[in-house]
This record gives sequence, C-alpha cells and structure tokens, in this order.
Amino acid sequence: MTIDPLLLSDLEKRREEAQSGGGKEKIQARHENGLLTAQERVDLLFDNGTFQEFGMHAQHACHDFGMDLKRMPRDGVITGVGSIDGSAVAVYSHDFTVGGGSLGRIHAKKVCDLMDFAGRMGIPVLGINDSGGARIQEGVDSLSGYGQVFYKNVLLSGVVPQITIIAGPCAGGAAYSPGLTDFLIMTRENAHMFICGPEVIKAATGENASLDQFATADAHASISGNIHLVAEDDQHAIDLAKKLLSFLPPNNLQNPPHSPSEQISLAKEDRFNDIIPADSKDPFNVLDVIRLLLDNGDFFEIQKDWAKNIVIGFGRIGGIVTGIVANQPIVKAGTIDIDAADKAARFIRICNTYNIPLATLVDVPGFLPGLHQEQAGIIRHGAKMLFAFASATVPKITLIMRKAYGGAYLAMCSADMGADLVFAWPTAEIAVMGADGAVNVLFKKEIQTSSDPKAKQIELIKEYHDKFASPYQAAANGMITDVIDPSQTRSTIAIALRNTLTKRTIRLPKKHGNIPL
Repeated sequence: MTIDPLLLSDLEKRREEAQSGGGKEKIQARHENGLLTAQERVDLLFDNGTFQEFGMHAQHACHDFGMDLKRMPRDGVITGVGSIDGSAVAVYSHDFTVGGGSLGRIHAKKVCDLMDFAGRMGIPVLGINDSGGARIQEGVDSLSGYGQVFYKNVLLSGVVPQITIIAGPCAGGAAYSPGLTDFLIMTRENAHMFICGPEVIKAATGENASLDQFATADAHASISGNIHLVAEDDQHAIDLAKKLLSFLPPNNLQNPPHSPSEQISLAKEDRFNDIIPADSKDPFNVLDVIRLLLDNGDFFEIQKDWAKNIVIGFGRIGGIVTGIVANQPIVKAGTIDIDAADKAARFIRICNTYNIPLATLVDVPGFLPGLHQEQAGIIRHGAKMLFAFASATVPKITLIMRKAYGGAYLAMCSADMGADLVFAWPTAEIAVMGADGAVNVLFKKEIQTSSDPKAKQIELIKEYHDKFASPYQAAANGMITDVIDPSQTRSTIAIALRNTLTKRTIRLPKKHGNIPL
C-alpha cells in the first residue's frame, strides 16, 4: 500500500510553514539590518545536510489574550542536532521573526528536552540567543520555563561544553542562561544583553545610562568581563564558535581533540632569547612568547579586552591542545588584580573540567597594591586562582620567565601549588619580593650608616639578587624541574606535555570544594 499523496503534500506544507518563520516581510527586514534568520544561522553552523530538527511542528499552548487564534511556527525556537566537522553538536536558535523569539512553556520544553538529549549523548550545546524575553501572555508558565532552562544549564555544567552566541536582544532574567554557560560570544552590532534597561536604572537610581555604556558587546568585553569573544556579525560568531569547539572535547569523560605530531621537533628557537629585555624593569609583550610556543603561532585568545594584565586562551603545542595562562608585563607590569584573578581562575576551571592541560607563563611582580583593591576583596579574588590551580588535576606545566615574587608566584602555579613540572629561564627571579624592596627592609640601618649609602645599596641588591632572586636557589631546593635555555622552550614544554598526558590524581572524596566566591 502506498502513502496517500495528500498526506505527503500536507506534510510538505506544514514543513514549509514552520521553516518560513514569521514570513517573508520579517525575514527581509532582518536581512536589511544585516541579520540572519534562525534557520540561516543553523544552516551555516552545520555540515551540509546533517541537521536533524527536534520539534519542528511544535506550537504554543496559550489560549488567553487572543493567542488561541495565533499560530507560532516552532514556538519561536529551532532545536536539533547536527555535525560540525563530523562531530555532533546540539543547537537551539531563537527565531525573532516568531513572537520576537519570546519564551513560553513549549518553547522552554523544546530547549530543555534538547539539553537533556545532549547530556545523555555527551555532546556540546550551542545556544543562539535572539529573543525578546519572557512571553508575557503566558505569565508564570514563561517564568517557570526560564527556571527550568537555568536548572538544565547547571546540571550540564562541567558535563558537556555549553556555548552561547548573543546575536540579538537578551534582557532581564533571560541573560542568566548565557551567564551559566562556559563561553559567551556576542555580535558587535544589533545585540544587547542586560538585566535592567536604561529606563529602569533611571527610575531606581536616578542615573542616566545608555545601552552603549553597559549592554553592548564592547562594554561586556572590556568593562564587565561578562563575555569571552566579540564577533563582527552572525557569520563571524558562528566561525568563532566552530573554532572554540575545535579545542574542546564533546564531554568531560573524553580528551580534547589532540593531534600529536609523530615526532617532537628539538630544533632551537633563538627568537625566545631576544624577547626578554636586558633591564628586568623593562616590559615585554608575552604574546610574542606565546606565539613562538604554539604550533604555527595559532593562539585563540579568550577575553582579550578585559583584565589585560593576564592572558588566557587555547592553542596546540606539538599537536596537544593546551590552555595558556600568562602574565602580561606591558599591562600593569603583569601584576594580578581582582579582575585578572577572576579571569584566570574561571579559565583554569574550564580547562580542568574538559581535561585540557595547562601551560602557565610567569612574570609577576606581585598582586596589584592599592586601597581599592584591598577594599574590593583582592584576598578573596586572589584566593580563587590559588583554589583553581590547586584543585586542577590536569597536567600543569609552569615556565618562569622573569619575576616570580611572593604570593603571586604561588598563584601562578608553583610546584607547591601542584605544578607537575616547573621550568625557568636563567632570567628568572624567584623570591619573596624584589631585590630592591628586600634590601631596603633587611639592610635599612646598614645602608643609612654607610659612608656611601647609594653604593652600599647597589652592592647589597646585587648580592641579594645573586643569592636569593635567581632560579638556582629554587632549583637547588627541588622547587624547579630545570633551568633551561630559552631557545629550547618549545621542545621542552612539548616533551613535558607528552610525558604528563597519562596523569592520574586521586583526591579525598567530597561533594565539591568551597571556592572563595
């Protein structure tokens, strides 16, 4: 018996209606504003023909305010699974042409069902947010829907990678779902994310604040630190998401996509020797070191416009996916402040969650001094870095390039904080504090009573530096694995990563540690 052609025709009409979203006029309006539709975003994301949609024929369940007479294709969200470079990824994409992409009960159910599926299958979740927020007509059902989505975000946290693209409005409580995910990508134009808008801020506090000050990609990337990557447009956002996924495993039980080279090159890279200035007080750009260290100089930097005194991101060393944490001497002398500590700690925890080895590059004179830093809780925030590194069980390789002073030296993953291997350049200075400060504390009287205080101070500084602020005392005490020629940095760390990939660590049983939030 053959299927009735009318049934197939009816199916085709229903599919066309669903895929047309809010209709040609609304789609054209989006294109005129430089925006893609929800369907176009999904099509760009996946390998051709691999997307399998969930819930194409879903409709809203609201019968009040005339909604019983209104059809909403897919209930304003596309959900399903497709392949990116052959690997399965779950996606939900808000359709702003359908009810402004607002969230109602069925909309929320589709998203939650997709997240449940992703958790069971162990695949990443990518959300493309472009929504007017809660569907007011559905009242508490809409509010409940957001709560369910948040709950699923938390259940999946640390299980599968969660990435959010903010490609349109994302306001009020809706902003908390992206905030619970691992990485946020936001388009520079046409996208806003905030809890309270300008009118609410004005009414509550009397402050005049424009969206540009707190809700745009640039504001979130450089001031609040709420997002990780800025995209120029929808296509760029999707490209960034794909690049990010290329460094991540599908779930927490698998390794990242390493592609180890058959042989590790032992060739020297003399350009490392030219990076460090002769005067230890002169800054240098740590990105120059990172690019020489990584395969093909390919560094995928995360949160590059926020807390610039520390640098984080992904790359490969000898084909091994590696998370990089590095002090940046050209910004605040590489000191660690509140924002830098938060930025580094969260990245360290993400790498640990997804089994990504860590390489830490150190040139840190200390925590940033200042009344504001103390009052704002630098102790609590700095402790986050200590907690993150100490609790991380992935391979941890540390390179001390120059200054490594005081508590900040420990916060940058010293051997005492669990580094598996610690290497130092001959230029490394490992001490409680810099030689200048130490001499002024230890030999203050001796300098003052000297016939030539300046000459005596210089003499004592050199003596202190040679004895205490070089890498060799630390090496003599077993705190450093080796002091290496900078030209051998790349091969040394590549070999170290290979030797630590089989690392296994047993910790005391517990629910979870109590990180100082």
